[in-house]
Amino acid sequence: MRARWPLLRIGLGGGGIAVALIIVAVGIGQVAGGRACASVLSAGTAVAGTAVAGTATHYVLSGTGNCSYQSPPADGLYVALSPSEYDRAAACGGYVQVKGPDGSVRAEVIDQCPPCASGHIDLSEAAFSRIAPLSAGLVSVVYQAVADPPLPAPVSLRVKEGSSRYWLAVLATNTGNPLASVQVKTASGDWRDLARADFNYWIASSGAGAGPFTVRLTDTAGHQVTVHGVALDPGVVQATGIWMYRAGTAPAAASAVLTSVPPATSAPTTAAGLSASGAPARRQRVAVHAVASPAAAQVPGQTPTTDTRAPPSPVAAPSC
Repeated sequence: MRARWPLLRIGLGGGGIAVALIIVAVGIGQVAGGRACASVLSAGTAVAGTAVAGTATHYVLSGTGNCSYQSPPADGLYVALSPSEYDRAAACGGYVQVKGPDGSVRAEVIDQCPPCASGHIDLSEAAFSRIAPLSAGLVSVVYQAVADPPLPAPVSLRVKEGSSRYWLAVLATNTGNPLASVQVKTASGDWRDLARADFNYWIASSGAGAGPFTVRLTDTAGHQVTVHGVALDPGVVQATGIWMYRAGTAPAAASAVLTSVPPATSAPTTAAGLSASGAPARRQRVAVHAVASPAAAQVPGQTPTTDTRAPPSPVAAPSC
């Protein structure tokens, strides 16, 4: 029998475990009607490598995840975390190593799973199939944050639609570890801290001028890079050519000048693709699971929702 699990995703634009995320291992109940539970620390208070005994399901991503990345990783290996582990986007861009009944997989955190309790992760089908047959539906796993995973590409930056000299939102991708801070250099030479929204953009609510900008990224492992020449070019992915770190190296500062601004390779959007707060509209994601006993796999609160909202005002600062 195949049971269909519609999983709610709050698409605030798109979510991982901070390199230094999280988590103390505890036992997870896996009984009919039961909820997984784990003790979770605030982002940055634990070191990578702390393991969590929990459960995993799988789902199919439609649109962007909560972390706002324009597309899933090329290898299709990604994961959505419970709200406590997602931690208002503090986990976005990090990776977790997941060990299941038939193997292990490394997956990037790109999304949130609102109905998941702490200790319950929701894997892409490609990732789940590395640890168990898709027909298993729900399996016991042990997972943990990964420090300094191999990077797929240099850092890229994206200035959000609606940004102007009066309101600025910036998204960084290919950071490997979650980001701890994003700063913009002011005309006076001071560094201004941006505020992370729970859809993973970093916001200057009163803007940062007309640009081009100098942006400094610092991750949870202490790696730091500075990118010069970031254009106020909303909706375009700007390649930097700079790597957040090299595997096996100690944290160190790096700097690069942005010289190319290639077009974004993003999925199509709709007229209602953005919320009034500047976050992408909520998108429905559906997870399909085949389980031996539907009662044993049922997770309370997994109901589909859809939400379309109006595009943002260019000068409106989103609530975060």
